[in-house]
Amino acid sequence: MYKEEIIEFLSNYGISSYVSTLIAIGTIILSIAVIVVIINYITRRIILSFFKRIAKSTSSTFDDLLIKNRVPRLLSFIPSLFFLYIVIPTYTDNLVIIIEALTIVLFIVTVKSVLGTVKDYFKQSSSLKHIPIDSYIQVIMIFIWFIGIILILSVLTGREIGTFLASLGALSAIIILVFRDTILGFVSSIQITVNDTVRIGDWITMKGSDADGTVIEVNLSTVKVQNFDNTITTIPTYKLVSDSFINWRGMEESKGRRIKRSLLIKPSSVRFLENEEIIELKKVKLIHNYLTKKSSEIELHNKKENADKTMLLNGRNLTNLGVFRKYIEEYLKSHPMTNDDLTMMCRQLEPTSQGIPIQIYTFSKDKEWTKYEALTSDIFDHLLSSVKYFKLECFELNQSTPN
Repeated sequence: MYKEEIIEFLSNYGISSYVSTLIAIGTIILSIAVIVVIINYITRRIILSFFKRIAKSTSSTFDDLLIKNRVPRLLSFIPSLFFLYIVIPTYTDNLVIIIEALTIVLFIVTVKSVLGTVKDYFKQSSSLKHIPIDSYIQVIMIFIWFIGIILILSVLTGREIGTFLASLGALSAIIILVFRDTILGFVSSIQITVNDTVRIGDWITMKGSDADGTVIEVNLSTVKVQNFDNTITTIPTYKLVSDSFINWRGMEESKGRRIKRSLLIKPSSVRFLENEEIIELKKVKLIHNYLTKKSSEIELHNKKENADKTMLLNGRNLTNLGVFRKYIEEYLKSHPMTNDDLTMMCRQLEPTSQGIPIQIYTFSKDKEWTKYEALTSDIFDHLLSSVKYFKLECFELNQSTPN
């Protein structure tokens, strides 16, 4: 109605009907645009102020994340669209379908921002950050965009929604083929979450994919692993279900990190200990009590059996390798950085062509990688230096040099 009044007003001043019509349309469009901007500005200030007051009055970070993800900003467009939906039909019905389509898009974008807030909240929470929320959000967004696009097409073309769904049913095979990895990833994500196979923050090793580091993201299609050299390895999500990998979470949650390494002793250096050698080794504090007790026990046994000790082979004897193993056990027990609550032992493995493996099996209290490696090195530095005091030798591969 305002259009005709503007045209009539301009015509009274001798302006042609065509020019009057253009000016009237331009004035109406400009007026509506100004009103929309004003409404949007006012509602944005009100909604944003409301959210900020709530954020200040609560200890939760969720409302702060809503502001960060621009949810209040998107909500402020609703009154403007509502105004357009009321005003536009007064002048033309052709723009109503565009407004309806924009409303659907606004709804989808708002839901995406809310879900983005949920994702950020999960990642900030120490108890929730391990949940692969990205996968579920991606599935929800795919579903929402799917429904949204159908609704937009229905609005723009004026056709029933069932028409588009029937067409998509015929293309279901193609859709499954296109979204194969997405479907596999979604199913794998559910299995990973239910079975608690992988969490964000876990250290995993997957040799086939050259992944050795911390899981930083689990989504529908991929799992991102930040390796210790700061490179990023991307693994298809379904591979964490179909292929094998190592998850070091159990070690990180335990009381210690295992040290399992061997010394290779030269077999020809293993022998019985003479009395003089036993007396000399009693000077070693860690095995003094052991040698004193063991020597008395062996001496009583040999007297009881009337063993001829002119030859060491007769009766019971201490060997340099056996005493060395006892020394290793006592050394590990006395070390301040090994965990006495977990398994601790020194054992002899089956001899090989490269010598007799003396395996150290213990746990480090400190699980941090660099400190763990430093402790392991310190232990074996000490043991390698101790070998000679027991008249033992470590195996060395002799390679003949060409003349």
